[in-house]
Amino acid sequence: MTVSVFTVTSKSAVVRWSRYEGALSYRVTASLPNSQVPVVFASFGQNTVMGSVNSLNPNTAYTFRVEALGDLMNLLGDATVDGSTAPDVPTIQTASSKESQKITVEFSTVPGATSYILRAETSDGSFFSETPVPSSPGTVTNLQPYTDYTLSVMSVNSAGRSQPSISVEAKTVLPAPQFNTSSPSNSSILVKWDPVNHAVLYSLSIVRDGSYSQTRLNTTNSLVTFDNTIVNLESGTTYCIKGNAWSPENIPGDDFSVCQITRPPLVIQMRLEIGGVVIEFKLVLRTIMVSWERSQGAEQYVASSSVGQNCTTSSNSCAIPVSCGETHLVKVTAINQAGPSVPSEPVQFISFPCPPQPIWVEETVAGNCSVMWNAVPHAEIYTTFIKSDDGIENMINSSQTSCNFTCRCGYTYIITVFAHNQAGSSPPGPALNYTTLPCCPETTSISLESWETLKIEWSPVRGADLYETRAVDTSEVILCNDTAPMCALSDLTCNSRYSVVVLPCNDLRGCNLTCSPQTHETAPCMPEIIQVSQSNSSGVLVSWTSSNTAANYNVSVIGSVNDTHSCQSNGTSCLVPNLPCGSVYEVSAIAYTTAGQSMPSYTVPLETAPCCPASLQVSQVTQAVSNVTWSVAIGAQTYIVTLSSARGNAQCHTMDTDCLMGCITCGTNYTVSLEAISRTGHKSECTYHGFSTSECCPMGIRLFRGTNNTLRVRWRSNNVLSNYTAEVTGSQSTHVCNPQPGTNMCDVLEIVCGQVYSVVVAPLHKDGTKVQFCSKRMYSVSCLGSDVGMVLYRGRR
Repeated sequence: MTVSVFTVTSKSAVVRWSRYEGALSYRVTASLPNSQVPVVFASFGQNTVMGSVNSLNPNTAYTFRVEALGDLMNLLGDATVDGSTAPDVPTIQTASSKESQKITVEFSTVPGATSYILRAETSDGSFFSETPVPSSPGTVTNLQPYTDYTLSVMSVNSAGRSQPSISVEAKTVLPAPQFNTSSPSNSSILVKWDPVNHAVLYSLSIVRDGSYSQTRLNTTNSLVTFDNTIVNLESGTTYCIKGNAWSPENIPGDDFSVCQITRPPLVIQMRLEIGGVVIEFKLVLRTIMVSWERSQGAEQYVASSSVGQNCTTSSNSCAIPVSCGETHLVKVTAINQAGPSVPSEPVQFISFPCPPQPIWVEETVAGNCSVMWNAVPHAEIYTTFIKSDDGIENMINSSQTSCNFTCRCGYTYIITVFAHNQAGSSPPGPALNYTTLPCCPETTSISLESWETLKIEWSPVRGADLYETRAVDTSEVILCNDTAPMCALSDLTCNSRYSVVVLPCNDLRGCNLTCSPQTHETAPCMPEIIQVSQSNSSGVLVSWTSSNTAANYNVSVIGSVNDTHSCQSNGTSCLVPNLPCGSVYEVSAIAYTTAGQSMPSYTVPLETAPCCPASLQVSQVTQAVSNVTWSVAIGAQTYIVTLSSARGNAQCHTMDTDCLMGCITCGTNYTVSLEAISRTGHKSECTYHGFSTSECCPMGIRLFRGTNNTLRVRWRSNNVLSNYTAEVTGSQSTHVCNPQPGTNMCDVLEIVCGQVYSVVVAPLHKDGTKVQFCSKRMYSVSCLGSDVGMVLYRGRR
């Protein structure tokens, strides 16, 4: 549980505490330090966390205790805090106003107070302020004039502030009238002011500065003139006026004082002197020096001329600036705070001649310049100053309105012309900056920087701020502006002749258009390949289009490392020979002329036909199936193998290097061909040696018994000229018989009865080897006594 003192007054304290869980009420007690006996106490409900204890003594230290109580008023918890009450309440003795924005309050001091607070407020609540003061008396400021205020005072110490004292009423006085003074003449002063609200009378007094003699008057008006009817005023003399307003309660308000000087007397003597010539920052300034006798009471003087020039000073002389060709009537007026005196009699002065203007330069022939100007009234002679930007100066005198001088290209001349007469020289007129045309570059080089860019370089020239490079052909003008002596003209038309000129320019004269051009040709245009076709097994014909004239072309066919081919032509096609099969290339063309080479054409991909396999073999697997194998072909992805004969064709399409082909006719001569196909569809036709299938296996094989343990084998054959062999194999031996060509049977001797025999009849190759794929037939041979008995067919194996 926590407790703190929230605020205190002289006789009370407000205590704040934290809520205690389970508490149904709170009791707050105040006791003197080191005492357990409560002086006062107060009780509060369970939902209260702030309460006050009253009837305390002012400026006294207390120990405040908060007790949390249960339902039987039993103590659940407590907490204490030390604090003090504020000092006793002071008493106001007097409250009065001597100024319209202040009220001074006197009050009794109380023990223990370290400071006090003055409270001021209006009855309608529109104003409220509290002003800290250290002691009595105290002043409340920033109040409104002639306004009623309710005032009270509170004492303050470190613990807080007391209750406000019993209030008193006080009113501020009227504000002072705000005098505005002037001196209409050198013997009168006019005083004016705005009426003061609630004022019934105004009191004014006037006294000469340094004197003690006053003249007083009362008035209800807001305007008074002090002249010879009231008081004798001297010219050029300072007088001070003091005044205040009176309220209906006959109480004087704030004072206001103002001092006013009467106007000075007339200036009666003046003289003129012609001033010298002062040159500063090339500005020629001539003056008339005016001097006079001082006037009584004058603070400053104004010497003015009839042309509107004047000078102001507090001394008895000043200089009036004059301009050329002017007639001046000069007069002097004395001035003080009251105003100006009557001007003096004017004096006449005639000035020097004006400078010639405008001036201009005519350059009819390059290098010969003439400075020209209009005649100036009253001028007897002219002087022309010419200074070039390399520091060389020239002065020319002339009685005419022009003069000649030699001017060089790329130079700037500063030219000034003066006119003279017996009164003196004119001021310098506006300086003419004349810049000749910049010089043309002595050396200009043009080179082909890229296919469509010309690089132009030249020697810097005098007088040029900018260079304009122009390239002109029959259809366009290309411009390049730069401050450097180098320029690149880009985006030019290929295979064109341009007239190129460098024009030096400056801001004043523009560009020198007399410089000589040069002719330069751009690189040839980029050819466009329109067709790449394979003319034969190893040659490629490349065709292109181009708008170039008199150009040679080089075609590059670039493959892998060290595999580059090319051809040249001055037409629109050329043949690239001897390209290896199964290769991939990129084809581009470049045009050449004496100006340089073009950009390479866009690359066109080229793929030559795949190579034929170096080897191919055909082997017969069965009577109607053959296996074809071949070596890998460079550039080929798929293969089509074809076996062709008069009896029919067999074909296989594969990505492998072998193929098993069926529907083969035995005893037939086949033509073997292979088509190699690349991944993009390029094909190569490959033809190999012929292939002959073996003779057909015989049909209708039968086994018959003979005499003397023999068996006869019989078959049918389509080819009567073929050679056959018959094999009869039992469990103990194999018997072979080879009949004569054209014979379709043979006998097998020494057969053992009671066994199962396999019989194979196969044709013979030309080399005498047997065809291996003819099928076997199984027969059972029984015994008939000691000889062969019945022969039974048991099927094929």
